[in-house]
Amino acid sequence: MRLLTAGALAAFVQAIAPTAHASEDVGAYLAARQAIVEHDFGVAAQYFTQALIKDTSNPAIMESAVFSFIALGDIESAVPVAKRIDEEGLRSQVAFIALIADAVKDDRFDEVIERIESDRGVSALADGLISAWVEMGRGDMGAALEKFDGVAGQRGLKSFANYHKALALAAVGDFESAETIFSGGDDEPLQRTRRGTIAWAEVLSQLERNDEAIALIDDAFGSNLDPQIAQLRAGLETGLPVPFTLVSDAADGVAEVFYSLGQILLGEAGRDYTLLYARTAQYLNEDHVDSVLMAAELLENLGRFELATQVYKSVPRDHPSFTAAEMGRAEALRRAEKTDAAIEVLEQLRVSHPELPLVHISAGDLYRQDERYKEAIEAYDQAISRYEATGTEQWFVFYARAISHERLGVWEKAEADFRKALDLNPEHPQVLNYLGYSLVEKQIKLDEALDMIERAVERQPDSGYIVDSLGWVLYRLGKYDEAIVHMERAAELMPVDPVVNDHLGDVLWAVGRHTEAEFQWRRALSFVDEDKPSPDIDPDRIRRKLEVGLDVVLEEEGAPPLEVADDG
Repeated sequence: MRLLTAGALAAFVQAIAPTAHASEDVGAYLAARQAIVEHDFGVAAQYFTQALIKDTSNPAIMESAVFSFIALGDIESAVPVAKRIDEEGLRSQVAFIALIADAVKDDRFDEVIERIESDRGVSALADGLISAWVEMGRGDMGAALEKFDGVAGQRGLKSFANYHKALALAAVGDFESAETIFSGGDDEPLQRTRRGTIAWAEVLSQLERNDEAIALIDDAFGSNLDPQIAQLRAGLETGLPVPFTLVSDAADGVAEVFYSLGQILLGEAGRDYTLLYARTAQYLNEDHVDSVLMAAELLENLGRFELATQVYKSVPRDHPSFTAAEMGRAEALRRAEKTDAAIEVLEQLRVSHPELPLVHISAGDLYRQDERYKEAIEAYDQAISRYEATGTEQWFVFYARAISHERLGVWEKAEADFRKALDLNPEHPQVLNYLGYSLVEKQIKLDEALDMIERAVERQPDSGYIVDSLGWVLYRLGKYDEAIVHMERAAELMPVDPVVNDHLGDVLWAVGRHTEAEFQWRRALSFVDEDKPSPDIDPDRIRRKLEVGLDVVLEEEGAPPLEVADDG
């Protein structure tokens, strides 16, 4: 029999409940099963281990324990249980991943080949590449290249296999052959990936072609470089050879296989299953920071924020990706509702890496989300001052700073930043909408606001917020019959948004449909979270409209009365 793969583990443990109930330790099993459903891999590993003490031969519990340990990043603890699965003649992809990783890590390359030849490997694609790397580890480069070519001959796998072949050639010092593959000298160039571009640049440097390596980096990444790429480029500018660092031995190569497959699985398979590949790559190559970041992001997206922050924190301070890891850690803390801790992480990063605009932008975004707009503006100011020149990619910084100014009521500065963002990214729908809507709320430049919002709707016709803005500007212009169409569409797109329902109520009142208007106002009130006040909705004003009607409320506010526009 072949046990279920990890991607269906949650459903699998549900299916084996009768078997588990036959064991004495039902409580441990149930706790483990719930932990798997919640992706709490530490608790799952603990309770599955307890369940195994009472039921040592239960294959489902054994596989679940192996899965939990790998997902937790503890492959060494997974191996003994995986060996028991293997010794009992059971077939488990999860167990085989652990056993192959363990053998590669310990340079037991003959064992890996034997496992793969006896159909106890990971998968057809993974096994072909792993075999090639293992042949290199055994010292038979000719056999390794043949196996890479064998994978490349399979439909749709040529570029993928050739990437690994180029890495293997570079790892043994054959940089000429590696560069030929990267550049497509004998075929077509490899698809540009981040790690592939880094490897190619390092290969060119080893061939004393630093100028070409610099041009490659500039073409691939532009001028806004992250620390790792900036460090590589700076090394190339010295004119000295930059070492080839991506892969140094067979274990690193197999780690790259798992990482590459994990990248393919992103969005195609369950996050928990993809996590196994990231964790295995990390186990085989402790310096593979990209796999560390992948694992952390997957854990974050699974809602395991504490585990994610631990993984982000494992990136060494002196590594070029440290800043990316710390920003990831701050985001995981924010999502765990530990905002003060997230801010502390980013503030420390601003002190240690003040030259990086993205660090200040991340801090500004967090302050803005926490409605601390003055601190947000200061952070955005610092970010803008760090750029050597103003470019298109900076539109968001001006847009975010504009929102912060607008929230503080400093309209002159807000409008200037909104318009600067539009100069840099002329037809961005979010900027068009926010500026247009703000003009509508201030009841100024309404014709320009209408034009902006119509352009925004053209680009994002299914955005409830933008469609709401169009209906609202038409309402402000007194074009109530036109407004109602768009407001009803906005309510369809965002049926539980209090602002949209409130706006729809006002427009319905304006066209004389008072009963429907009152219904929408009541809906709006039902969606308001009064424990979290918002400047965009005033529940007391809605209650007053329900008491006396919109016309009286406008009169009490000293606002102009409802009046249909004269289009004649």
